[in-house]
Amino acid sequence: MSLPETITTAFRGAVELLASAGVPSPDVDAELLIGFVLGMSRGEVQAKAVTGGAVSHVDAAKISALVERRAGREPLQHITGRAPFRLLELAVGPGVFVPRPETEQVAQFAIDALRAAAGPEPIGIDLGTGSGAIALALATEVPHARVYGVENSPEAFIWTRQNFLESGADNAHAVFGDLASALPELDGTVAVVISNPPYIPLGAVPRDPEVRLFDPEHALYGGEDGLDVVRQVSRTARRLLHAGGTLVLEHGELQAAAIAAILAADNWRSIASHPDFLGRDRATTALR
Repeated sequence: MSLPETITTAFRGAVELLASAGVPSPDVDAELLIGFVLGMSRGEVQAKAVTGGAVSHVDAAKISALVERRAGREPLQHITGRAPFRLLELAVGPGVFVPRPETEQVAQFAIDALRAAAGPEPIGIDLGTGSGAIALALATEVPHARVYGVENSPEAFIWTRQNFLESGADNAHAVFGDLASALPELDGTVAVVISNPPYIPLGAVPRDPEVRLFDPEHALYGGEDGLDVVRQVSRTARRLLHAGGTLVLEHGELQAAAIAAILAADNWRSIASHPDFLGRDRATTALR
C-alpha cells in the first residue's frame, strides 16, 4: 500500500486492503487504527477524513504498517494493546484471551446478582479471569463487593495483574492458581461465581483466524466435548457459594442443554439458559 498523505487516502487504502484480506468491518478497523496512530477518536477520524486532513509521512508509514498487520488477521486489540469491556479499557496481548462484546452481557447477570446479594460486602469470584475483564467489571460496577479473579496461566496472569493494578479497584484481588482448588478459605461464603471457561471441543477448529492463530489454546479448548472445565467450575462453585448463591456460566450456543444436565447432576437449582442479543444461548445461571 502506498504511503497516504491525507486521512482520506489513508482510510481508503486501509479499507481496501483489509476488505481484500477478509477482515470483518474493515471500515471500523481502519478508523480505529488511524485514530490509534494519530491520537484521535473514530469520530475525529471521520471528521478529518471529510475535510481531507493531512497525515505526515512518519504517521502514514505507521498506519501502513499497522494495517498490514491487521490484514494478516492479527487481532486489532493485539495491535493497539487495548480492549474495551463495559466501562473498562484493558491491556491485552499475546498469551491472554481477548474479551468479547457478548461477554459484557453475560457479566451483567453476575453484576445484577452481586448487587442484589445481602450483606455489606458480598463476595464475587471470576474463575479463569484471563485479562480480568469480568472480575474488574464486577469490582468497579459493584464497589461495595469484594471480588477475586482466579487465573492459572502464567502468560495470561501477566495481563491479569497489570489490569488489576491499572484499575485502581482496591476491592479487586488477582489470584494465581488452579480454579479447582482456589480460595478454600472462602468456602460457603461467596455470593456469586462467574466463569467464561474454555468450551470449544478439541476436534472443533475456530473459523476466525484471529481466534485460531492468536488466542491461547488454554482459553479455548475444554476437552473432547468442550465441557471438562465447566464440570470443574460446577464443583468449585458449589464449594465456594453459600446457600442461595448464584453461578453464571458463559458457553457456546449449542451447549445449554448439556450444561443444564451437568448442573442438575450436581444438584443446582433454578437452572436457566439465556440468549444473547442475536438470540443464541450464551449463558446459563443456577442457584446453590
